Amino acid sequence: MLAVLLVGQFMTLLDVYIANIALPSISTDLHATGSELQLVVGGFVVAYAMLLITGARLGALYGRRRMYLAGIAGFTLASLGCGLAPTAAALIAFRVVQGAGAAVLVPQIMSVIQVNFRGRARATALGLYTVVLSAGAVAGLVIGGAVVGADLFGAHWRPAFLVNVPIGAVLLALVPRLVPADPRRAPGAPARRLDPLGLVLAVSAVVALVLPLVLGRQLGWPAWTFAAMAGGVLLGAAFWAAEKRIAARGGDPLLDPASLRTPGLGVGAIAIVCCAAPYGALLFVLALHLQADLGYGPMRAGLTFLPFAAAFGLVGLGWRRLPARVHGLLPAAGALLSVPALLGIAAGLRDGTGPGPLAWTAFTLFGAALGLIVSPALNQSLAKVEPRHAADASGLLTTAMQVGQLAGMTGVGALYLGLAGPGARTAGHAVAASGVLEAGLMLLGVLTALALRRATR
Repeated sequence: MLAVLLVGQFMTLLDVYIANIALPSISTDLHATGSELQLVVGGFVVAYAMLLITGARLGALYGRRRMYLAGIAGFTLASLGCGLAPTAAALIAFRVVQGAGAAVLVPQIMSVIQVNFRGRARATALGLYTVVLSAGAVAGLVIGGAVVGADLFGAHWRPAFLVNVPIGAVLLALVPRLVPADPRRAPGAPARRLDPLGLVLAVSAVVALVLPLVLGRQLGWPAWTFAAMAGGVLLGAAFWAAEKRIAARGGDPLLDPASLRTPGLGVGAIAIVCCAAPYGALLFVLALHLQADLGYGPMRAGLTFLPFAAAFGLVGLGWRRLPARVHGLLPAAGALLSVPALLGIAAGLRDGTGPGPLAWTAFTLFGAALGLIVSPALNQSLAKVEPRHAADASGLLTTAMQVGQLAGMTGVGALYLGLAGPGARTAGHAVAASGVLEAGLMLLGVLTALALRRATR
């Protein structure tokens, strides 16, 4: 059961990282602009982030296994569409559909783990979940580099998306046999319902906040971009007020405010956002810098990320071997270690040459630091969540992770694209400036991780 759940997670991650490596080839083949490239990555993540909580609710309504299968089917068909897309606009549209499919399937993974695993078994399952996060990074970057570099059948970047199709087909065959169906609702138990108002407000808030960040730099930051972001903040406040009002009337809000009273869940989501933002930014900036600025081939660019992803996976699986008394401090320690790591990456790439000893060391350190953050933070945030709030909690935390990566990619990515000019040295300065901003963002991760520790003691 755990294997087929984690393969589904792996498939979605594979697609995210393959897309990063394929960006330069997509730009050349489809004549995509910088903003369109951001939307190739960001369109997926926007749809994913907007619909994750709804995906979790759909699992509670119609059965986690059933919605996991529906998400796999939608994701697989959209992957086929991406691989056949004739234009950048079509590719972006299929990426949005892919993100929606991922938003339906991914929350079911953590919900099923929460419901079917307890105690040490749950910690082990979440540790393996973290290993899959890093394995997806390794496989996505390396497989993406190999597939794009091989130019299979003269198709350039397209097989990088088509690789999901056979994986999805195998999952569709195995899931009904290996994942248990949800138990039937007991007679007289309250039925869960969708929250259309909450969904509309949440989607509108995310779009209003993210779209200006993606398009603003290329359009010269017109007034509407700032008005839209301000409107997004107001829509977010309206969403929260509506959810509280629905809950007070005895209704079924999209995000139950009662779930956020679970010690550590709310502050854990904030900590995950703050720590995921520099991570998402780094992947986007380096994928472009290594290929577009330094002239690396896709395979070489993918292998450059290998020490980072390997350290991420090893530490993410092995942190439980540390004394239990220090587990609560690991997210803050990881965030603190990330600051010099990101500054080291910035310094190591500033001169516009390829990674040297400083950059390699810092890159590996950043992977290890993330391994100390992700799995321990998830474990702390979920430790006291009741089974009836499993869907809300999994939707909230997976949304937090995606929103953080998206915010980092769009904000820091806009800085990099704005500063990068002709010549490797100029681009190196842009990477260095991005790294300094990433390190500053990670300082917020230190503070929020400490708050998580206090909330769960």
